[in-house]
Amino acid sequence: MPKGLTFLPSLALAAAMALPLAAETKPDAATVVARVNGDEITLGHVIATAAALPEQYQQIEDTVLYDLILDQMIQQQLLSQQQDGLNTLNKLALENEERSLRAVQTVNALIEENLTDDVIQDAYDGQYADFEGTDEFNASHILVETEEQAKDIKAQLDDGADFAEMAKEHSTGPSGPNGGELGWFGPGQMVPEFEAAVIALDKGQISEPVQTQFGWHLVTLNDKRKTEAPELEQVRAELTQTLQQGVIQARIDDLTREADIERPAAEGAGPEALRQIELIQE
Repeated sequence: MPKGLTFLPSLALAAAMALPLAAETKPDAATVVARVNGDEITLGHVIATAAALPEQYQQIEDTVLYDLILDQMIQQQLLSQQQDGLNTLNKLALENEERSLRAVQTVNALIEENLTDDVIQDAYDGQYADFEGTDEFNASHILVETEEQAKDIKAQLDDGADFAEMAKEHSTGPSGPNGGELGWFGPGQMVPEFEAAVIALDKGQISEPVQTQFGWHLVTLNDKRKTEAPELEQVRAELTQTLQQGVIQARIDDLTREADIERPAAEGAGPEALRQIELIQE
């Protein structure tokens, strides 16, 4: 045997090692994951089913959920093979579902195209550029049962008694142990008589006795401020929803103007027929 032939195996091995590895086969939507009497169920079918599941099912572990979905689809396929076609009711339901899905697809495309971060930022800037805010008040009060008690305490306060200490000693309200402090509040959060008394005060001033449904109050204004504009992230969802509605309605209006829409008047085919389910039960 010629010596040169002894090198062929090693040369062949070297050549084989120099070849690129075969590309791994990656699954796609058309990858078949089950066959039921020859009818195929694809990976795409499984993924689409999973995507449409309610939130509570999305929490199931993928290894478990995959088998659950595929088992159900196989069972559905077995049952569906027992029918030659859809009845009238289900044909119409399928047409309605396709119409709805096409509409949703159009809406999603509109939103993706028109609702960019820049658009949302511009909407935020436009809405809050001249934001002035509303008044908020920080007040304390002393609540007692009678006007006479309130007047007596007011006289002591006018003579220099400490408001917080008097509140701790005399106030029957739940804020009494805290020196009567109510924290920050805005318009409409207090009963009208109390709110009016607070609004009329200057910082540090103590009111005359004020009667409300709860009793008699002495009120002091600790501080006053304007509310600040919310951060973008606080109102992003609200802004986005408003913008979405505007974009979608504008597109519907345009399409409606351009479309040839007819509503033929057919006797007996109006609201009076809405519940006549027997018309589609064939």
